[in-house]
Amino acid sequence: MAQKWEDTAFKAPMARARGLGSVHSGLHHWMHQKITALANIPLVLWGVWSAMTLAATGADLYTIRGFFAQPVNAILMVLFLGSVFYHMALGLQVVIEDYVHCEKAKPLMLIGVKLLSLVLFVAAAFSVLKLSI
Repeated sequence: MAQKWEDTAFKAPMARARGLGSVHSGLHHWMHQKITALANIPLVLWGVWSAMTLAATGADLYTIRGFFAQPVNAILMVLFLGSVFYHMALGLQVVIEDYVHCEKAKPLMLIGVKLLSLVLFVAAAFSVLKLSI
């Protein structure tokens, strides 16, 4: 069975190209990926600094709870998690769209990636909020 972009005797060049090119939605996706990448720079630096500080002091559960009880730390961690998981979903979407050639599996995989990233974010954010209370 020929893929839709392959040349066959029954398809005109325009029919092969339709649905494969830009529909002007790529700019939106690209901008979100770049914005989350820029947001991840200070957030990852803060996350690494926080983890190293807590590890260097030999922090126990009560110290970690005290760290996340400060609103700034809890808010920064939730922002970090949201930015990282959204950036992950955008990146995996590009990989699936570019390298998965089965047209029937592609939508299922895209929905699965979005749902998985949402579930992981909610679980991680719940953990941070549970520690902060």
